Amino acid sequence: MLATSALVLLACGGGPGAAGGERIAFLLPETKTARYETQDRPAFEARLAEICPSCEAIVHNAGHDAARQQSQAEAAITNGASVLVLDPVDAVSAGVIARHAAASDVPVVTYDRLLFDAPVAFHVTFDNERVGMIQAQALVAAVDDALEEGQLVVLNGATTDANAAEFRRGASLVFESRGVRIGAEVDVPDWSPDLAQESMERAIATLGRGSIVGVYSANDAMAGGAIAAMRSAGLAPLPPVTGQDAELAAIRRILTGEQHMTVYKSFRTQAQVAAEVAYALARDGAVPAGVATSEIDNGAGPVPTLRLTPVAVTRDTIATTVIADGMWTVDEVCRDLASACEQAGVSR
Repeated sequence: MLATSALVLLACGGGPGAAGGERIAFLLPETKTARYETQDRPAFEARLAEICPSCEAIVHNAGHDAARQQSQAEAAITNGASVLVLDPVDAVSAGVIARHAAASDVPVVTYDRLLFDAPVAFHVTFDNERVGMIQAQALVAAVDDALEEGQLVVLNGATTDANAAEFRRGASLVFESRGVRIGAEVDVPDWSPDLAQESMERAIATLGRGSIVGVYSANDAMAGGAIAAMRSAGLAPLPPVTGQDAELAAIRRILTGEQHMTVYKSFRTQAQVAAEVAYALARDGAVPAGVATSEIDNGAGPVPTLRLTPVAVTRDTIATTVIADGMWTVDEVCRDLASACEQAGVSR
C-alpha cells in the first residue's frame, strides 16, 4: 500500500487465552464525509471477520451528534462489547465515553481523532500536521505569482475535531513562511459542505470575485461546497482548491479541473489496524508490541500511537495513488470521463 502499513497480522483464534465470540464496537462520527461508510466501515468489518470469524462487530454512526454517540457507546458496553474503537464526534465531551468504558473494564482505541483527559489504550491516526502542510504547499505552488496581488480563502474543519487544529497548524506554517495573504478564514461547523458553501459565498461577496486566487479547503466535502459557490457566482476559470480524503467525487473533480488536489489517506489500512489491535486487546488485554510508532500525551497519560502516512493526489498521480492502491477502480473514476482519464494517464 502507498500509505504506511503496520498491520499486526494476528492469527485467527487458537492459543492459550484466545478470545472467541468477542463483541467489538466501532463507533463512527458522521456521514457527511463519505469515507466512513464507504471505506472505514467495510474495511473494519472485513478484517475483524478475517482474523476472528466468531467475533461480532457492533458498528454505529453518530451522524455528528455527540449525545447520540454517547448513547451508542453506552448501549454497546451494556450489550457486552469488550473493546470500543471510537472516532469521537467531539474530542472533549467524548471523554465521558472513555471514562465510562474504563469503569466497565472496556479498553478504548481512538480512531483518527484522539480523546483528551481520558483513558485511551491505543490511537491510530495519520500525520495530521503533515496533511495540512501538503495541502498548503500544493496550493501555494498552484497559485504561484498570483499571490502577489490576490488572496486566499481558508476553510478549516470543525473546532470540535482535534485533527482540524493539526491540519490548520500545518497549513499555517506554510502560509506564514510564504507571507500569503488570507482574505477570509472560517472554521466550518461539522465539516458541513452546505456551511462551507455559505462561507464561500460570503467570502466572494466581501472580497470580490477577482481577488480570490485560491481556496484552502481542509477536506473534499467542503471543497465541493466551495466549488458550488464559485460556480454559482460565475468564477471562471475556477481558482485552485485543495481537499482531503480522496473522495470519489473529488477525484472526478480533479480530473475535470474543478479541484486542484486532495490528500489520500489509506483508510483501509487504518481500519484494519484498528480491528487487529481491538481484537488483541479483547484476546490478550494488551496492545501487541511494535505496533505503535510514537506516544501522545492526551492529558491522562501517554497513549501508544500509530501515525500513518498521507499522500498528495493531483491529476497526474491519480493512477499511481488511489487507483494503484485499490481505493477506487478505473471504472468508478472514469465513468463518462473517458477523455479526461486518457489525458491523465488513467486507463485499464
